[in-house]
Amino acid sequence: MTPRDLWLRFETYHDVTYFSPESRVATDALGCKGGWMGYFGMRAAPLGAVPPEVVTAAFFTFHPRMVARALPDAWDVATPARYLEARLEGVDGALRRMLESLDLAEAADLAVAAATAAPLAGRVLAAANRALPVPGEPHLALWWACTVLRESRGDGHVAALVAAGLGPCEALVLFDADKGLGADYLRKARGWTADEWAAAESALRERGLVDDGLTPAGRALRDDVERATDDAARDCWAEVDAARFTELMTPVALRLGHLNEAMRTNPMAIDPVAQIAGQPDADRPGTRARMGT
Repeated sequence: MTPRDLWLRFETYHDVTYFSPESRVATDALGCKGGWMGYFGMRAAPLGAVPPEVVTAAFFTFHPRMVARALPDAWDVATPARYLEARLEGVDGALRRMLESLDLAEAADLAVAAATAAPLAGRVLAAANRALPVPGEPHLALWWACTVLRESRGDGHVAALVAAGLGPCEALVLFDADKGLGADYLRKARGWTADEWAAAESALRERGLVDDGLTPAGRALRDDVERATDDAARDCWAEVDAARFTELMTPVALRLGHLNEAMRTNPMAIDPVAQIAGQPDADRPGTRARMGT
């Protein structure tokens, strides 16, 4: 199994975390002002009550203004510990609703083994999440592990983007040139203005990476970044039966792909149903891994 095959499955499982109805109810109950405050509070909570500059750096593609609208105000609404409780509460409710009585114990054991072996050096979000206790119930232990794995991969992906000389908005522009999600959609999702987007696009044109779409140099750079991301994510599976994990998680990812409304349109351009079914990229946008987190 390739790192991309594995990512598709643990990412899909993790993606119930922030935008399910159950999570929104949990953060509204804390007193959050809107869904984005809940998102930033829950995802940043493993780091503690950090300032917005830290979160902007770690999350990478979000505009600093967008983060600053939620933080540090979110820490006045509730402590990081309360956000962690709300996050787990929302995940528990969403997974119970969508997966009902699936037996996830074996998948959880494999994922926890991989997450325990996931590289942490230079991967702050992964380390912060792995420092949290492993929940006792299998569906939540699996979620904990998938979260560690996706944040470890994401941290590695950010390192690859930085090494490629791509800034946050430039990474999004390059991604859109490849996937065609739409500049307006991605700008709104990550908080960039039209002028900032145009400036990033101009910088990429000067480097010969985009024209009317990706240039050959742009395609090569994207491929290099994704290859580096994959390579950095391999080690944690060295002693784990990755093929068995993939087998167990395939029906789970398919069910979540059908039932999780947040998977319909997302800035990562991930579509587990289309990708697992092997639908070619040309037939459906968004079938490669993300550029940015």
